[in-house]
Amino acid sequence: MKIIVNKTHAPIKVPLPRGKVLHLGPNKSGKIAHQDLEHPPLKLLIEEKKIAVEDDGPAGTSKRAPYDGPGKPSRFTGDR
Repeated sequence: MKIIVNKTHAPIKVPLPRGKVLHLGPNKSGKIAHQDLEHPPLKLLIEEKKIAVEDDGPAGTSKRAPYDGPGKPSRFTGDR
């Protein structure tokens, strides 16, 4: 997978193969497949520098916090 980043200050629609569209807000990112980078409209956005392409890093790494499950508070608040 590759990560694409919207480098504009406006939301854009990124055309993908098979008639799909990825909507990206200003300075937001999304994941696409490696073979999607060969799609001509997508190449045009890269050449115009409206989007940047990055690698998604090694497999199995995540920056998300662990999931505690439903009903379990991840942080205690209030007087105890």
